[in-house]
Amino acid sequence: MLKEILKEIKPSKEETKEANEIVRDVLKTINKVSKGKAIVGGSGAKETWLSGTKEIDVFVKYPMKLKGKDISKILEKELKKKFKISKLHGSRDYFQINYKGFVFEIIPVLNIKNPKDAVNITDVSPFHALWVKKHKKYSDDIRLIKQFAKAQKVYGAESYLRGFSGYVLEILIIYYKGFNNLIIKASKWKSKVVIDPNKLLKNPLNELNKSKLVSPLVIVDPVDKTRNAAASLNDESFDTFVKACKNFLKKPSKSLFKIKEEKIPEDSIKLKLDIKGKIDVVGAKILKLFEFISYKLKKEGYKFTGGWNLTGVIWFKVSNKRLSSTKVVRGPPLKLKEAVKNFKKKHKKISMRNGKIYAKIKRKYPFVVDFLKDLINNKEVKDRVKNIDISK
Repeated sequence: MLKEILKEIKPSKEETKEANEIVRDVLKTINKVSKGKAIVGGSGAKETWLSGTKEIDVFVKYPMKLKGKDISKILEKELKKKFKISKLHGSRDYFQINYKGFVFEIIPVLNIKNPKDAVNITDVSPFHALWVKKHKKYSDDIRLIKQFAKAQKVYGAESYLRGFSGYVLEILIIYYKGFNNLIIKASKWKSKVVIDPNKLLKNPLNELNKSKLVSPLVIVDPVDKTRNAAASLNDESFDTFVKACKNFLKKPSKSLFKIKEEKIPEDSIKLKLDIKGKIDVVGAKILKLFEFISYKLKKEGYKFTGGWNLTGVIWFKVSNKRLSSTKVVRGPPLKLKEAVKNFKKKHKKISMRNGKIYAKIKRKYPFVVDFLKDLINNKEVKDRVKNIDISK
């Protein structure tokens, strides 16, 4: 079964040849105008990329004599000579170009000889590729676990996902010596799991910075012993992955590798957001907005299921679309005499129980659509997204 899945997800010779030719064109063009040296990074450099991948990382390595200079500005000027670029903000500004159907992220780094010399976290990234390439025999196993994680919706370390980064999955496959071994071991994980592939620390939980130990999985980066490579992973993604591994062992199935499109249920209320930008920033904004609106709906008394996607759609399927025309609001504790007095002045229908005062008031928006229309004009929402269209 795994061989069949691999045939579907591993790039063909033709796909690899096409990608390599396009990458060569881009590297050649950058190297003609740059003071740095452009190289392929990420899964392209590690040869662990999946079929259909159209995003490629490129690192431009600048000589150490430029340490202290703004190499992002240098790269920006250089790229503008040959490409139409978009600037993206990160720990160091980097750039995006579209070329022949591929999206290239061009990242400036210093050409350090040792990870200890890094000025910025991105300077270490090329060392990740070198470490993974030492274990080429696990390339196909890495592809399998990436596809598996994608299907479980736990692939990616972005803030809106907080899942497993590609590098973390690569480390895990190499550490456990293959896909099957990782699935077996991960099915037995209990938080907190500590892994030190190169045995760089005697006691990672004591030697790593405490702020880097909040994740349920702690992996000492094999090229930087001060870093927990899995620091962004949250409990939800960890638990989902462990459960999926258990399910695979119980009943191995191709379906566990299939990426399912989430369909918005019929009769849902949809909010279409006008939001653009870098995908992880956009994703984080949509997630926060979804959580905010969900909180408000629940507080008001609506019963619902909901979800969102990166196209900018938030949806809610509400079972009680109309609430009663009145609602009960809680006032201050009875021991706060002055506050109770003011509460009574504001409200007529008063009741008291369990040491608190309550009032029955007219509900402003009994219908959920009206409630949402008012909510999306809330300042807290407007500060996040300028325009939102609502539809049923």
